Amino acid sequence: MTYNDTRHDIQRPKVVVIGAGSLFFGRQAIWQMTYSEILNQGTLSFVDVDADRLEKMVTLGKMVAAHRGVSLTVEGSTDRRDVLKDADFVVLSFAMDSVKYRGIDCEVSLKYGIRMCSGDTIGPGGIFRAMRELPVIMDCVKDIRELCPNAWVINYINPSTVHGIALHRYAPDLKSFALCDSHHMPHKKIHYAIRAGIINHAEQFTPDVDQRFDFRVAGVNHFTWLLRAEYDGKDMMPHIAESLRRSAGTENDGGDTGAKELHNDTITYELYQAFGVIPTCTSHTKEYVRYWQGHGQAEESIPPLSIWETEDRYKRHEEMWQQVEDFITGQLPIQQFTDMLGPDHATDIIENMVGNLGKRFFINTLNNGAVTNMNKDAFLELLCEVGPNGVTPLHVGEMPRGIRGMQEIVLDTHELTAQAVIEQDINILRQAMLTDPLVQSIGDADGIIAELLEREQEMIPAQWYPRQYV
Repeated sequence: MTYNDTRHDIQRPKVVVIGAGSLFFGRQAIWQMTYSEILNQGTLSFVDVDADRLEKMVTLGKMVAAHRGVSLTVEGSTDRRDVLKDADFVVLSFAMDSVKYRGIDCEVSLKYGIRMCSGDTIGPGGIFRAMRELPVIMDCVKDIRELCPNAWVINYINPSTVHGIALHRYAPDLKSFALCDSHHMPHKKIHYAIRAGIINHAEQFTPDVDQRFDFRVAGVNHFTWLLRAEYDGKDMMPHIAESLRRSAGTENDGGDTGAKELHNDTITYELYQAFGVIPTCTSHTKEYVRYWQGHGQAEESIPPLSIWETEDRYKRHEEMWQQVEDFITGQLPIQQFTDMLGPDHATDIIENMVGNLGKRFFINTLNNGAVTNMNKDAFLELLCEVGPNGVTPLHVGEMPRGIRGMQEIVLDTHELTAQAVIEQDINILRQAMLTDPLVQSIGDADGIIAELLEREQEMIPAQWYPRQYV
C-alpha cells in the first residue's frame, strides 16, 4: 500500500489522538512526542469526550514538554473537528465504556458455553465491540475527509482487523492501516532471539544479529504465528520451543495471573507440538481456537479458559488515572514519568514515517502476496517496510495447512462483521456470528445476538432497532 504524498518532508508534524484517555496509548504518545527530535517540534492534539480526563492528559503533556525543554504544542478538545484541520496523522484509540461492555459480552457468551479471556476481537465479544466502535470510526472518517484528507489514519482499536478492513473497503480514498501493540519492533524479534539462545539480553541485539536472524511472523491480528526462525541458516524453532517447554507451568509465578496471561507458555508449546510453528500472541490466540473452551470429552492438562475479569480491569484504569493525577499534582516527580514510560508502537511508526528512518514494523494491512498461499486482499499482520509514502509487506512464504484454514475462517468472520456493521444488516450479522469459530449452534447465535442487542442498546446505533421507530 503506497501513496504519492508530496508532504513527506513534514517538519512539524501534527498528530491527533482521538481517545486521549486510552490505557495503552495516551501517556506513551506524550513520551514519544516529547523525546523524539523528529516529532517534538510538532503538535500533539488530544480528543476525548470526557472533559476532565482530557484536561488531565493535556496538562500532563504540557508538563512533560516543559520538563524536556521542547517546543511541542499540546492541545485538546472534546470536539475532534476543532483539531483535525491540517493533521498529518490521526490515531484512533478510543473505546467508550469498553470495560463495562466487554464484561457484558463475556457474561452473555458464557451463558452459551463460550469462554472469552479478552472478548475484544473474536467470538461474540469481537463482533459486538465492532458494533459499538466501528460506527464511530466511520463518523470520524467523514470529518477526516473534510478537514485533513491527506492525513494517515492509524486504527488502534480492536477488533483491529475488522476496523482495518472497513477503512480499506469503505474509505479507500483515505490512507490507512491498523496496528496492534503486541508486535512492537524490534522488541518482538529480540524476545525470540533470547528464547532461541542467540543472545542473552537485549543489549546484545546488534544490527549484525538482526540481519542474520531470519524471523518471519504472519497471520490475522491476534492469530499470528512464527513461521520461520533461522540464524545463519540454522532452524532455531526447536530451541525456542524448548525454552517454552521449560517455562511452561511457571509463566505466572509471581506475575500477572489475569485471564489473558494464564498458561500461555504451556498453551504455546502445545500448539507448537500440534502444528510445528509457534503462536506469537497466545494471550489472544488461545481464545481463537476451540481447544480450551471446555467442550472436549478427554481429560486435559490445561484447564478451560478463564473469563476476562471486568473488575480487575476497572482497577487498572483507576490506577492509571491516579498515576496521572499524581504527576500533575507533584506527588510523583515528572522525571519519573520519563523514566517509567517509553516509546509506543504507533508513535514509533509515525516518527519513522516523518523522518524516513527506514525501520521495519508489523502492520495490519493487505497481504499483497507476502503470504503466498493466501489471497492478496487478505488483511494480515505482517512485517513491512514503512516509509513516508506507505507500507510494503515483506515476503513470508506459505501459511501451513490447518493454520491457513483457521485463518480463513477468522478472516471471513471479520469481513462479514465489517459488512454487517456498515450496512446495518441483521442477516449478515447473523452470518458473521455463525461463521465465528467459537459459536456452537444456530440457536446460540440467535440468542446471543438478541441478548446483546437488548443489553447494549445505548451503545449501538438506533437503526438496529427498527420496531421502536415504525
